[in-house]
Amino acid sequence: MRLLAIVLIVLGVVGLAYGGISFTRKETVVDAGPINITADKHETIPLPPVAGAVCLVAGIALLFVRR
Repeated sequence: MRLLAIVLIVLGVVGLAYGGISFTRKETVVDAGPINITADKHETIPLPPVAGAVCLVAGIALLFVRR
């Protein structure tokens, strides 16, 4: 239970600090036989601040709740 609480707290802090997850993927632009042209495409998955706050509060609550 403590491990889940710590994970939720970390996810909440990261969600509040960064506001989303960014990543880069390669996309094929031209595929003409042996010639391939690719481009890097930057994408972001937005995480609302409310989701980060909920994870943070839930993690803190789990940490202090006794069974």
